[in-house]
Amino acid sequence: MNSNRVTTVVLMGAESTGKTTLAAALAKHYNTIWAAEYLRLFVDEKGALPDEADVHVIAKGHVDLVASLQPEAHRVLFVDTDLFTTCMYQRIYFGECPPSIERAAKLHQSGLYLFMEPDIPWIPDPGQRASPQERLRSHALLMAEAKTHSLNTVPICGTQDQRLTTAIEAVDHHLTKG
Repeated sequence: MNSNRVTTVVLMGAESTGKTTLAAALAKHYNTIWAAEYLRLFVDEKGALPDEADVHVIAKGHVDLVASLQPEAHRVLFVDTDLFTTCMYQRIYFGECPPSIERAAKLHQSGLYLFMEPDIPWIPDPGQRASPQERLRSHALLMAEAKTHSLNTVPICGTQDQRLTTAIEAVDHHLTKG
């Protein structure tokens, strides 16, 4: 069990922007672990996209997953999306995000968000991803979400190597100041 304080770093971005790939690479670089996107796990298990009533199950599952991984992480835990992203998708598909989920997003807000730019090719993933156009719309809405909540974001763009280098620099800076 890790008795030291663990810093959570969230990878935020629209679908097909490289969050999962970067989370795994960062975890390897920092010799730690990462939390998969809970919504993806939920959809894979359910075999269908969530409906409006599923948001509370998804939010609780996300919070529980992150909490369960904290003790195993070494200094930093990388998290593939968070509840701010859940809220944004709730608004896209169902018109609003429940206030309880908004409060939970603020309660579990990370000190650093690696904000993934949609500058890499969109890859279809049936049952998980909508379209390249939807990715751009989601990106704009996530940018607004980050601004509304004054999230500490660092833009991540470029090739896979450039993304990793930028992310490592941002995480190192965050860890040394925190």
